[in-house]
Amino acid sequence: MWNFPLFPEAASTVANQIDAIYWVLVSVSLFFGMVIIVGLAYSAVRYRKGSKASRAGAMNDSLILELSWSIIPLTIAMAIFTWSSKVFIDMHVAPAGAMEVYVVGKQWMWKIQHPEGNKEINELHVPIGKPVKLIMTSQDVIHSFYIPAFRIKQDVLPGRYTTQWFEATKAGEYHLFCAEYCGTSHSGMVGRVVVMEQADYQNWLSGRLGGDMMAGSGEKLFAQFGCQTCHRQDSGQRGPALDGLYGSIVTLSNGDKVAADADYLRESILNPGAKVVRGYQLLMPTYKSQLTPEQVNELVEYVKLLGGIKTGGQQ
Repeated sequence: MWNFPLFPEAASTVANQIDAIYWVLVSVSLFFGMVIIVGLAYSAVRYRKGSKASRAGAMNDSLILELSWSIIPLTIAMAIFTWSSKVFIDMHVAPAGAMEVYVVGKQWMWKIQHPEGNKEINELHVPIGKPVKLIMTSQDVIHSFYIPAFRIKQDVLPGRYTTQWFEATKAGEYHLFCAEYCGTSHSGMVGRVVVMEQADYQNWLSGRLGGDMMAGSGEKLFAQFGCQTCHRQDSGQRGPALDGLYGSIVTLSNGDKVAADADYLRESILNPGAKVVRGYQLLMPTYKSQLTPEQVNELVEYVKLLGGIKTGGQQ
């Protein structure tokens, strides 16, 4: 079965769960399909033209039969729904402490940034047995990050972050595809995921580090664009201070409260007028045309580094 092209090797913690749901759905469908086919075939033969089967009278109503063919399928459907919903939620809620990796989809390549500073194109190196959270956005059109062996697929959208996580269970190389038609060279938007033993991954990582960590690059951008003139504690309160902002609850000028997560930080950089913090005027320009998606990711990492969760929220 593993050599059958539609069933690649199961190489993540969730892969076997997805396969189990698939086979249960196939089995249930085949069972009820056969019940219907057998019933139709029996009726077609028994009540064919010219047969001596009695056609007189109607079948008496049966409450037990009516309840059975209503309750049994409903129970099976709800059991599968509950099971698959749990797996779906588990697939999309990364465990605490997961290793974060940034992914930018671009016609027609995958650009990947590790917080340690390493960058890859159409390749993703990860350690075995370590949860990896992908923070993804698109530079142009909709893409879809798909690793068949891990049984994960997540749309990658322009203008926002989407996330997906996995934990690889087997060392090796696995296919990476774009599963959303994104232009003339869509079929060439492929890559590979390299799963390595922990020691091998650390050796690979240390051997390829040549630049700053993402947060370090973000700090340089923060200084380059003069962000400290408005967003430091001693900046004269022209803009909200960023120390301790990430993970807090922000009160907006219209009274709404939002979480200061990665999406909020990204939107505040590219479209600062979308969510203005209460007590501040809209003085910040947009940096949409001045920053690449990778630079925005670096700034987000730097803001994360500025402090832990701030109790009481940003007011």
